[in-house]
Amino acid sequence: MIHRSKTLFRTLLPALLLTLGAAIAACGGSEPAPATSPSGDSGAPAEQAAALEGDPEHGEEIFTPCAGCHGPDARGVQNLGKDLHSNEFIAAMSDDEAVAFLKTGRPATHELNTTGVDMPPKGGNPAFSDQDLYDIIAYVRTLE
Repeated sequence: MIHRSKTLFRTLLPALLLTLGAAIAACGGSEPAPATSPSGDSGAPAEQAAALEGDPEHGEEIFTPCAGCHGPDARGVQNLGKDLHSNEFIAAMSDDEAVAFLKTGRPATHELNTTGVDMPPKGGNPAFSDQDLYDIIAYVRTLE
C-alpha cells in the first residue's frame, strides 16, 4: 500500500507543481503591487488618463453619431438630446467619468433622463474605442 501511495505521489507531483506554477503566473506572481498615492489611491486612473488624452479635432470628426440627438453643432435637438455647450453635467465630470458615462449611456427610464429618449452606449457606435470616447469628450470640452 505504501508503495502505491509513493507511486501515485510521484505521478501527481509534477502535474500539481505545473498547475500551481501556472496559477501563480496567471495571478502576476512576483510582480510588484501598483504604486499608491499618499491618499492611498492607486495610480492606475491617473496613468490611464495620461495615456488616453483626448484629441478634440478627431473628436469633432467622429461626433456624427452624437449629432443625431445633440445636433451637428452640439446645440441639442429638442426632445432628443441636450445642448452640450457649457453643459454643467459634463463640466462636473472628470474625463474618466465622462468616458464611463458614454460607455454605458442612459436609458429613457433613468430618473435623470429628462428627454425620455435612450442615450445608447457609445452614442450608438459600438466600434468607438476608449480613445475615440476621450477624443469626443475633448471636443465637447472645447464647447464650454
